[in-house]
Amino acid sequence: MTTFILNNQLISSDKSAGTSLLDFIRYEMDLPGTKIGCREGDCGACTVMAGTLENGRVKYKTIVSCLTPLENANGKHIVTIEGINMEQLSPVQKTFVENASSQCGFCTPGFIMSLTAYSLSDEKPDKQKIIASMSGNICRCTGYKSIERAASDILILLKNKDINVPVDWYVKKKFLPEYFLTIPERLTKIEKSDNSSKENEIFIGGGTDLMVGNADILAEGNVNLLNNNTLFNFIKAESGKFIIGSAVTLSDIEQSPIIKEFIPEIIPYLKLFASEPIRNMATGAGNVVNASPIGDLTIMFLALNADVIIEGEGGIRNTPLRNFYLAYKKPAINKNEFVKSIEFPLPSKPFLFNFEKVSKRNYLDIASVNSAIGLNVKDEKIKECYLSAGGVSPIPLFLTETCNFLTGKTISPDIILQANTIMQGEISPITDVRGSREYKRLLLRQLFFAHFIKFFPDTIKLNDLVTKRRRDDET
Repeated sequence: MTTFILNNQLISSDKSAGTSLLDFIRYEMDLPGTKIGCREGDCGACTVMAGTLENGRVKYKTIVSCLTPLENANGKHIVTIEGINMEQLSPVQKTFVENASSQCGFCTPGFIMSLTAYSLSDEKPDKQKIIASMSGNICRCTGYKSIERAASDILILLKNKDINVPVDWYVKKKFLPEYFLTIPERLTKIEKSDNSSKENEIFIGGGTDLMVGNADILAEGNVNLLNNNTLFNFIKAESGKFIIGSAVTLSDIEQSPIIKEFIPEIIPYLKLFASEPIRNMATGAGNVVNASPIGDLTIMFLALNADVIIEGEGGIRNTPLRNFYLAYKKPAINKNEFVKSIEFPLPSKPFLFNFEKVSKRNYLDIASVNSAIGLNVKDEKIKECYLSAGGVSPIPLFLTETCNFLTGKTISPDIILQANTIMQGEISPITDVRGSREYKRLLLRQLFFAHFIKFFPDTIKLNDLVTKRRRDDET
């Protein structure tokens, strides 16, 4: 039984745990304001708010309901566009009307929910952040400028918001209906289900990949949902290791104080990977198990020398991530096993980390080629090297031979060029829709150069590398 609050109504449903939350909202509850668009998490027409009780307060975030298994709503407050309707328009809705921000109207509920969720956040009003909050919403009518003007008007209204008693302030200012004041107490009375039986056949984290191509199978199948399980929702540093539980989302990583303290370099890259609603749902473990050869977070984890902790009927086992992939989209995990956590050593100082990616768009796009590197360097001599690449092999690739060559070497243009030659021998790109194999080899070379140009700008310069390479080719 899945129990949650949908707008102002307590819901207890015996529908399959893998049923799409979008379909439940529209067809079981007859709430058509949440729209069916792409069913792939790209358009944002189905965006809703999910509120989770934390330390007596409900914190809201946006999710795409099309990729949310019903069970992941358990114990939460799910809010659709109907759930914020009052006798008068809310300030967010009113700004849309005043700025002509809605034309055909199909996308409008998703935009309203994204802007409302941003309004409810603890952050100080910020133009860049309120625009980023709509990163998961697409409009094909307005050209976005009218929507940006509406967002600017909302910032003015939020200028004096009280983040200490947020819900009270929002209700008083008519951003929210009064029933929101009752939600914290009502959520405390819901007993969260534990859907962690190892007898289940299909393990799901955030569902952002599995729900795209397997929604019908999951709706009818026997699933095990990890995303809503507190046993796997943690980030900690202990015994010289980072440990990230399998229910941890990209947003959790982005906001983690521990990550900010030890590896702050990875945080800006997370915004390249997906829109805010997807980051609120997608898990790091899911990205790893997906086994995509261009999985951005997987490439980063490889460069952090990560291990995969797998749990199943036979107990718990530890597999280095570099050995986790057997073939294209085939991870070394058996039926009735799941990833319990991702672990990697706490970086020793000084530690240099960088991620590079080439895609058609800077944001929210799949990489043609990506690469990450982790280095421990002293006096420009490499003590440790962890280098990875995606899009140049059937699997996410740890470049073992290149790392072995670089370890112990003093940084110089000659060494970087020699390392590139070794690296080119380790990869096996193919020609596909994202580029020819020759193009991908060129891209990886440039990304490899970029790592060292960023770290050692006084020693490694692109012009020097290109000039010396040409001379070597001529001789």
